Amino acid sequence: MSASQGGNGPPTQEGAGEGGDRLACVDLPAFPLQLLLRREPDFRSGPAAVVDRDHPQGRVLWANEAARRRRVLPGRRYAAALGICPGLLAAEVPPEEIAAGVDEVARLLNRFSPAVEPAAHEPGTFWLDAAGLLRLHPSLLEWTERLHAALTAEALRNTVVCGFGRFGTYALARAAAARGGAHLIIDEDEERRRVARVPLERLGIAPKLRDGLTRLGVLTVGDFLLLPAEGLATRFGKEAERLHRTASGELTRPLTARPPSEPPVRRIAFEMPETSTERLFAAIEQAVPGLLAETAARGAALAALHLRLVMESGPPRRLEARPAAPTLDAAQALELLRLQVEAMARHRGFGQGKSGVEEAVLTAHGVTARPEQLRLFRENPRRDLDAAARALARVRAEYGPHSVALARLASGHLPEASFTLEPLEKVRFPDPALRAAERPLVLVCRLLARPAPLPPRPRHERDGWLLAGTACGPVHRSAGPYVLSGAWWAAPPGSEGGGASGIHREYHFAETTRGDLFWIFHDRRRRRWFLQGTVE
Repeated sequence: MSASQGGNGPPTQEGAGEGGDRLACVDLPAFPLQLLLRREPDFRSGPAAVVDRDHPQGRVLWANEAARRRRVLPGRRYAAALGICPGLLAAEVPPEEIAAGVDEVARLLNRFSPAVEPAAHEPGTFWLDAAGLLRLHPSLLEWTERLHAALTAEALRNTVVCGFGRFGTYALARAAAARGGAHLIIDEDEERRRVARVPLERLGIAPKLRDGLTRLGVLTVGDFLLLPAEGLATRFGKEAERLHRTASGELTRPLTARPPSEPPVRRIAFEMPETSTERLFAAIEQAVPGLLAETAARGAALAALHLRLVMESGPPRRLEARPAAPTLDAAQALELLRLQVEAMARHRGFGQGKSGVEEAVLTAHGVTARPEQLRLFRENPRRDLDAAARALARVRAEYGPHSVALARLASGHLPEASFTLEPLEKVRFPDPALRAAERPLVLVCRLLARPAPLPPRPRHERDGWLLAGTACGPVHRSAGPYVLSGAWWAAPPGSEGGGASGIHREYHFAETTRGDLFWIFHDRRRRRWFLQGTVE
């Protein structure tokens, strides 16, 4: 574990505690390879690699340090790698296994920072927002060391670098992959000097670009930055130009945090403490199918089903059903869970008139499912489409033929005109495979068919702007304005929104102290505020 401050001496106490705008990079070197070593412990004793296919023409994707010392680098053909390293052990790691591993690490990192961004194309690399953590930790060095220790406790080789820039922390973390550890960079100039010495082969750049630069004698980031930026795109392509702009600090982008995904949960509360194992398990059996349906809707399969029993007296009891392989078959998980509940009843006195269960909490932990698993779950549903069609027919009969509709996107200038409602003729199952292929939506904006006028905003707000009454609290922050203007061509002069004035709206996202998020706009022509929708 180390800290740097200009020279070689230890940092001062003040320097080690400075927060500011800080960014940390966590690098799990050859992360898919670490997943492979979990699965194949025999690969740990020597050079090992992950290939895109187990074939002589397959390419090396990731390699451990023992393989790199023998010049087995990403991009080499499997046959060529075996030629220079006869003892190389290699295998494939499927994408769903990598995605599940990334999700697992991201959940762990969210315990140390609320903003965590996994690298899009380099599994095993994460950025964390390290700003404002000194109220929770004595120093950033202590926070960095704790983060490194938590990952090490999970048997993950890792390097943590807390510094200032996205590229700088990433390059230093990749350069320190061999020795690992926790590193705190205190001075921005020192970060730039150390980054300049990082070998290019440590960065996740395309093998063709890496080899082309090596032939020119460009071996480090500092050498690369000495090249003229205007000629890189012509000779090496857009990737080289983008890398140069990123390394020089010309091209930067803010941290794009991925919100932590909470696993599906079902809570079963009993009016009276339950002492019967049969009744307890009957309630669990009713909850598990819905839990698996939600898991499948996220494009995942069940890896573990956790059961937490809140007892009438004594501490809660925790049980876990872990199938031999990820599954969407409720019978497998229920059978394993039943065995554990019965064993608990025999050995710990449950169900014999003693302490009963007040609440049962089921949590499903999933991993990315194979397409055939999702297809099988969709083709063998527990939901009845015919029953849904009959129910919707009764709604139409009572409220009219247009009461059941489906929203479709439309080409409209105003938000309320950006969608249309079409009659829903037939009910269909959602396609979990499509949900798995898309990035899950984080927020949903519910639009009003017509903007609702808001109370006039007072000139002097003693307690803040009470946008939605005292229950929500005052607005404590907002984002905007986002201007939408035009539509002067859509209506004749004198009509609402038409004529020479047209439309001029200044949109804002307003968040109240309670956490409510509203989408509002100020109509400059009418000189008042309107509610366009809410964000959930």
